[in-house]
Amino acid sequence: MTRIKPELAERFGVVLLALLNSAARDETRPDSDVDIMGAFDGPDTSERNFGVQFCLEDALGCPVDLVTEKPLRSELRSFIEQEAVMSKARIAFLSR
Repeated sequence: MTRIKPELAERFGVVLLALLNSAARDETRPDSDVDIMGAFDGPDTSERNFGVQFCLEDALGCPVDLVTEKPLRSELRSFIEQEAVMSKARIAFLSR
């Protein structure tokens, strides 16, 4: 993800990407998708979501499930944020 961070920031206004679930725990299998939480510097639009998802799929060579932090249900937010593994090795911060 490091290689495409500048492109995602410039083209789509991405300010945060965080690996979730098996990717965050380094437990992916060859058939795994990659779950990623993202945040944008402005409105969360379909164009931004799908553009980022497709760029990540091309770069990673596997399916990507992209979720954004704003619509997270409150009862799931703390679980997902913990799962995001807050370490530089697992999270690709673009800016905040």
